[in-house]
Amino acid sequence: MANHKSSVKRIRSTEAKRDRNRYQHKTARNAVKNLRDLKDKKAASEQLPLVVAMVDKLAKKNIIHKSKAANLKSSLMKHVNAL
Repeated sequence: MANHKSSVKRIRSTEAKRDRNRYQHKTARNAVKNLRDLKDKKAASEQLPLVVAMVDKLAKKNIIHKSKAANLKSSLMKHVNAL
């Protein structure tokens, strides 16, 4: 167990951040999967900006790497344009 007040607080805050990051990451992954499953171009085009914003937020907060975010957005845009 931690010996200092600051380390106890650091453990608490790290756990809270970890939970938040995992929730946001999982939510974005589900949104990407749902977008890929769509067959209707109009619905996919409406959904695309929301998913791209989610991915950008993850990259901004260093939850995912910026290159991974760029690759994800590129592949999603290709998918929507191909519909």
